[in-house]
Amino acid sequence: MNLETFGLIGWAVVFSLIGALLGIILVLLAAAFVPRILDRLTPNIDEGREIVRGNTAVAQYFGLVCGACIIGLSLVVAAAILGGILAALH
Repeated sequence: MNLETFGLIGWAVVFSLIGALLGIILVLLAAAFVPRILDRLTPNIDEGREIVRGNTAVAQYFGLVCGACIIGLSLVVAAAILGGILAALH
């Protein structure tokens, strides 16, 4: 292996680490803001109060929508990291 190959592998590692850190930050921000956005989209329903009262339908809906948004963002971040690695190795 020549020196150029080691340089490309080094850049791939740098891109993946930076992408992973940014991805972690984005997922944590999504976990903080998605429930607030869902509260604003359903102004007539107080999800927190309904969950405390034992309304499992609201709890499941709220959990599924928030979880789906976070998983969707995680897939986008993973694709971006993979694209950065492939760009560095190409």
